[in-house]
Amino acid sequence: MDKKIIRSPFFYVGDKYKLMPQLKELMPDDIEDYIEPFVGGGSSVINSDAKRYFVNDIDENVIKLHVELGKYANEPEKLFDLLFDIIRKYELSCSYAGITVPGELKKQYVKTYYSHFNKASYIRMRDDYNSDQSNMLVLYLLLIYGFNHMIRFNSSGKFNLPVGNVDFNKNVYTALCSYLAFRKNNDIHFSNTDYHYFLNGLKFNEKSYVFLDPPYLISMSEYNKLWNQEKERELCAYLDKLNNRGVRFGITNLINHKGKFNETFFEWSKKYKVYDIRSNYISFNDNTIKDSSKEVFVTNYVKG
Repeated sequence: MDKKIIRSPFFYVGDKYKLMPQLKELMPDDIEDYIEPFVGGGSSVINSDAKRYFVNDIDENVIKLHVELGKYANEPEKLFDLLFDIIRKYELSCSYAGITVPGELKKQYVKTYYSHFNKASYIRMRDDYNSDQSNMLVLYLLLIYGFNHMIRFNSSGKFNLPVGNVDFNKNVYTALCSYLAFRKNNDIHFSNTDYHYFLNGLKFNEKSYVFLDPPYLISMSEYNKLWNQEKERELCAYLDKLNNRGVRFGITNLINHKGKFNETFFEWSKKYKVYDIRSNYISFNDNTIKDSSKEVFVTNYVKG
């Protein structure tokens, strides 16, 4: 359990990468089937140890991106060649490949020169993608170059995230390499449906483990806007059923956040083991540190 923590190549705000040293220590050591209903960028998957992986997300683009990147697990250089071709086509900066921002622009916009340099190119790439949304590698680069690395579409189905102040750098390259290495060496099955349909379709045994990082009811994150009190209660009730069947699970959530209190989850968690997680929770709309937030990890087993 002392392996280096791998970062997801999706770089989501709110991703569990920074929490994985704590969460990994609390996972069981004898997992055969690792199961995750809300996989997102996949930091928890690629930092877990299991024989088989079954993961799901209700966002079809998230799953499509995982599937597309996984196609290059045995030939990573082909993936990088394709990505760099797209970057050069749109004349985006690319720190990793030595395509840099002019010095004059760096002086003029000391802290935001990437966004100023890449804005027009990014918009052109975004417009082209919205005209034909079949190229998932273009969507991946929109995520990498976009504000806060979000996947966001408007009501008309058009990707509408603005440019961010970042580019394809060494961190992106390293994360992709680590992700592809994990995909090459592990058996991962992807699903795109609602979490309870996903879980109902699986067979569990004493070595199964369900890891859950659901939308947080009391946060303002973009990913959580479709979650509500009813869904929170429904998930808690579902986990009680899993517990009654002897299925091990661990779930992250926020108890307190910006003056809000998640009473539903707090009361439910009293039946199980609750671990406080040291985190600086940030959201899409406000990326300042939330000292008053309390994030927890709840399990129906005791590690050790």
